Amino acid sequence: MKPIFFITGTDTGVGKTVLTALLAQFLRARGVRVAALKPICSGGRDDAELLHAALDGALTLDEINPWHFRAAIAPSLAARLERKPVKLAAVLTHIRVMWEKFDMTLVEGAGGLLSPLGENFNSRDLMVALRATPIIVAPNKLGAVNHVLLTLEALPKSLRARAKVVLMSPAKPDLAANINTKLIGKVFPPEKILALPWLGNKFEPAVVMNGSRVRRILQKLVR
Repeated sequence: MKPIFFITGTDTGVGKTVLTALLAQFLRARGVRVAALKPICSGGRDDAELLHAALDGALTLDEINPWHFRAAIAPSLAARLERKPVKLAAVLTHIRVMWEKFDMTLVEGAGGLLSPLGENFNSRDLMVALRATPIIVAPNKLGAVNHVLLTLEALPKSLRARAKVVLMSPAKPDLAANINTKLIGKVFPPEKILALPWLGNKFEPAVVMNGSRVRRILQKLVR
């Protein structure tokens, strides 16, 4: 089976797209034919455009992001406003068509794990149907432990056993940032908890990739 990773988060705006773009560029630099998808988004297509740039033309913007809606609210609600309901079967079909064409597939959700994406489905439903490996992204700050553990608890046991956690470091870490990994590691395998350093005020994947620490973390995520 060709691997498929599902990048979800503890909330919106936690760094899912940044991580997905980094992984896409990392894999492409190593000769891996990778698809990076954000099937559904609302409130603009900035995230999809970042993935499009990271793939350097391997997929069109509409292949990366077939369902997009104007209102900056949960995608399922935004879709209803435009009378364009999104069905789980259609999203799965699109992802699987892309999956067949590439060596590895990255799928990014919208919002947190249980945020409604379409008609009666969320990111967890997509993960289960795809049998994808979950990558949970969270900001490395006070509150991360509770949010990460709740997200892990919400996963089926079979997926939780394969999940990995990525803590995204802020520009100015708080006291909790130094102990979050240790606390989460008391109930989840420590080797599956990775902390990315601050990536700068202006995110430029090619520049970030120069850091050996970042490359080592990305390598561990897709093993």
